[in-house]
Amino acid sequence: MKYKFIICLVVLKLTCISLLAQIKGDDILGIWLTGGKEPAKIQVYRSGKKYFGKIVWLKYAEENGRPRNDNNNPDKAKRNNQIIGLVILKGFQFDGDDEWEDGKIYDPESGKTYSCHLSLKDKNTLKVRGYVGISWFGRTEVWTKTTFQMVTGNKY
Repeated sequence: MKYKFIICLVVLKLTCISLLAQIKGDDILGIWLTGGKEPAKIQVYRSGKKYFGKIVWLKYAEENGRPRNDNNNPDKAKRNNQIIGLVILKGFQFDGDDEWEDGKIYDPESGKTYSCHLSLKDKNTLKVRGYVGISWFGRTEVWTKTTFQMVTGNKY
């Protein structure tokens, strides 16, 4: 009985390891829908060995009849840049296991940049953890894999 238990534990461990090994760096590529009161679609792409993400759609793409700008950017020269096309995820590296680390996330609502790591909960669910200092002092958002579609009225 004792040996059966040990064998079951070994098989379970090997199964878990093989499931984790199935995650590849490029599994994060695609379009992700953010949550919250002002949802956006973020296109995650790779450049070299690093991963980046840019805003390709906003639920509220206009402000006063004009495309929304990056008004809260701490660099005054960038405040006239449009939000659509803005790179908000920068420099992530796949750790070879199940996380994308050592990146930064920019929040255009506050104009602040945070340390960040990303992980796939499953193939359609991305956990985005932004933090200051250590990851205990941060916030996690869950993004959902989606497709990109132009929405009537959102021409930007």
